[in-house]
Amino acid sequence: MQPALRLPQHPVRSIVDHLALEQLGSTLLDWRFKGMPPARAGGTVAELVAAEPSLFEDGFTTPVLTLDADALRHNLALMARWTAAHGLAFAPHGKTPLAPQLYRRQLELGAWGITAAMPSHLRMYRAFGVPQVFLANELVDPAALAWLAAELDADPGFRFVCYVDSVRGVELMEAALPTGVRPVDVVVELGADGARTGVRGVAAAVELARRAAASQRLRLVGVAGYEGTIATVDDRALVRAWLADLVETAHRVDAAGLFAGTEEIIVSAGGSEHFDLVAEALTEPALRLSRPVLRLLRSGAYVTHDALHYAGISPLRDAAEAERLRPALRLWAQVVSRPEPGLALLNAGKRDLPYDLGLPLPELVRDPGTGAQRPATGLTVDKLADQHAFVTVAQGAEVNVGDWVALGLSHPCTAFEKWQLIPEVEADGTVVDLIRTFF
Repeated sequence: MQPALRLPQHPVRSIVDHLALEQLGSTLLDWRFKGMPPARAGGTVAELVAAEPSLFEDGFTTPVLTLDADALRHNLALMARWTAAHGLAFAPHGKTPLAPQLYRRQLELGAWGITAAMPSHLRMYRAFGVPQVFLANELVDPAALAWLAAELDADPGFRFVCYVDSVRGVELMEAALPTGVRPVDVVVELGADGARTGVRGVAAAVELARRAAASQRLRLVGVAGYEGTIATVDDRALVRAWLADLVETAHRVDAAGLFAGTEEIIVSAGGSEHFDLVAEALTEPALRLSRPVLRLLRSGAYVTHDALHYAGISPLRDAAEAERLRPALRLWAQVVSRPEPGLALLNAGKRDLPYDLGLPLPELVRDPGTGAQRPATGLTVDKLADQHAFVTVAQGAEVNVGDWVALGLSHPCTAFEKWQLIPEVEADGTVVDLIRTFF
């Protein structure tokens, strides 16, 4: 591992458990980790990173998923600047990489906290000391709530917020949470017809807020939701209408005096498709309440972006080049067969790369003998099997058995989940870190 960074002394914006991160470096490299150099088996992650190996010359095997170090740095810094410029606090959704090393970088750049989706995520975050967590779900599992209550009791500095979207959910939380511990902070989740979770309609949301505010086990601190399943990227009017409802809900709950127990009101939304509209909707004077407002964005896929799906829908896709997100994920596979003219088989398939939002895009071909790289012109992935990619080779295109082919990927969430250890690579091929995931 790289030497531990000196984190800013801030009560909520640094991962506090440095030791847990440092211990990742003691992980032994063995057969569990795809793509790692066999000659390094028995050594540690820290030892391999300290050697600054070359991805291409020091025994990494294909297929191997990589992170472009420069693109990763660019994306993290860009969203930190963008949210600050738009007056938004930022709790990036950690479910995309499930990688605490990346959470540390996000927190160092000023993130308010990290968003989670599941109780298992929450437990991992806390194991690495994430001090503020927004759970974008209703938490009704008794065992998870018992663990949460103990965690809140053990660490007065830990801030936790989650959704409520039903009276039944409030009742289940009340039944599972013990007396004598501080109340759990909740936000009423506003949904939309045909979309995902969340109470339907402003009036129903206000009534649910009344019930949550009356609870002795919960503390109502805001309203929130997720606009990503409401409409396609082209249906921006529907998203704007939902965001207007979210703002109206916040105003009506505030006017009813239901935020009396909190010093700061949270209003939160934002995936990776419409974060520009979220910024537009949550600014003053459109959103002005009786207490200070934490305008909280929760986008997650930005951390690596991608080469197809998010590349086509990102609100920053038409920005100046320096202000666009860049694809940071690349999978290197090897040509293992040219069984007939016009066909090549790579040694990577559904077990190794995402395919739910589009097939991978061949970008480069590397000759392992000379190290020369060339554009993957004339190569198209048409089909995936479990461990093979079927590549159509256009007439005149050159690709040979043994060549390495770099694939641009679509959908970072389902790329990360297939790899436990991912080399972070500089432009010259030097591996500068190994990013550990916990799926």
